[in-house]
Amino acid sequence: MDELGKTEAALVAARRENLAALRSRGSDPFAARRFEVQATAAELLERYGFLVPGQDAAAEGWSIAGRLLSKRTMGKTSFADLADRTGKLQIYVRKEEIGEVAFADWNELDRGDLIGVRGYMFRSKMGELTLHVSAFAPLGKALMPLPDKWHGLQDVEKRYRQRYVDLIVNPDVRDTMILRSRLIAEMRRFVDGHGFYEVETPTLLHVAGGAAARPFVTHCNALDQLMQMRIATELNLKRLIVGGLERVYEIGRIFRNEGIDTTHNPEFTMLELYAAYWDVSDMMEFNEALIAHLASVATDGGSDLPYGDATISFARPFARIEYFEAMSRFGGLTRERLLDPSGAQAILRELEIPPSPSHGHALDKIFERVVEPNLVAPTFVTGYPVVISPLAKRRAGDDEIVDRYELFCANMEISNAFTELNDPDDQRARFTAQIAERAGGNDEIPEPDWDYVRALEYGMPPTAGIGIGVDRLIMLLTGQRSVRDVILFPLQRQHG
Repeated sequence: MDELGKTEAALVAARRENLAALRSRGSDPFAARRFEVQATAAELLERYGFLVPGQDAAAEGWSIAGRLLSKRTMGKTSFADLADRTGKLQIYVRKEEIGEVAFADWNELDRGDLIGVRGYMFRSKMGELTLHVSAFAPLGKALMPLPDKWHGLQDVEKRYRQRYVDLIVNPDVRDTMILRSRLIAEMRRFVDGHGFYEVETPTLLHVAGGAAARPFVTHCNALDQLMQMRIATELNLKRLIVGGLERVYEIGRIFRNEGIDTTHNPEFTMLELYAAYWDVSDMMEFNEALIAHLASVATDGGSDLPYGDATISFARPFARIEYFEAMSRFGGLTRERLLDPSGAQAILRELEIPPSPSHGHALDKIFERVVEPNLVAPTFVTGYPVVISPLAKRRAGDDEIVDRYELFCANMEISNAFTELNDPDDQRARFTAQIAERAGGNDEIPEPDWDYVRALEYGMPPTAGIGIGVDRLIMLLTGQRSVRDVILFPLQRQHG
């Protein structure tokens, strides 16, 4: 065993000795059933902000619970820091007030232990608001020692693998996750306020469609069949549009068997939303209003957010540029050359990008290389080629273009929206064309969902739809540079 292992083993042994001592005096931390919490740290700090050094509010007693982050004992008195979900509060303990037995219990407490305390607020001579403890109760024992200093990126895998420790010692991580929760709740309120119904669609499917991605495959024992985990909620949500729900959405988990990097996790959260009788222009207006609103929530009423070395403004209106205009502006590439399959493959060679299995895949790779690095401010890219938009309606007067946009910000795709294709014959033809692409080696092309075509044959009204990558949007709104910093439990390789 190395030195670090010996040190940790000794610390664990000392903590277990302290636990035994507490139990010997009838103060078993694991025997606690509940504790009446009357306030949080943040509430007490706000309520008693008026106190001046040396002043107390002894007439009002409070109970609070949390984790002991530090303890500084000086003879018969002790100061400590207690942390709960809202922040940190200093507490003060005196032996003569809590009694000899209780003070002995206090001395057996370790950093990381959970305790409940009762007392009154005062401001110390050093100016710090403090709870003067009249009684306390051990509520849980930390048998493992907390790290003295969490090293951030130097221990990045351990941070993600042991997120429970990361949350304890890194308040900013906890704050990010709480803000994520608030933003998703606000997203739901905004969408509900526009007359949408929240629904749940299946995660296990016979055919996972609605996107270009490899699915995870599993086996259903009850049916004795292979199943695929969904790569989008799109096709089932549009079935509901056919059924007459007219405005539906789902904030759901999506599973794509793809790589892991700073903007991709194989399991992620997406908002998908569909509105009958809207077109892509209506959806763009809605999309812009939603994101500007969420930015305002994240900034307490503002519109500018720091992101790395840049400051990104979410003030409306967002920038707009056509797909082929962007390819020309940033790469000098013409529409004619891009729409020619051999021309697109030649561009790949010029850019030193490996050959693609299909024309659509080649266009995606060219766009990623040429255009995305230039899209920092929120920008709607409109008018995509039909060859990479199998579920979108063609633009009036131009059969090679569809009514579609993608919203980019900080060089990332944030949302994808279009006027939905509702012609079953056109949809059948596009699925048939995809079969050839799949046979040509593009395993990201999904198998056709022929039942979806059947649903369209019952009639789907003109509809606009959108998918918003929630995790990437939360990255932007919280200033995080990796998607794993906004997901509580990102996927990690298993060790051992």
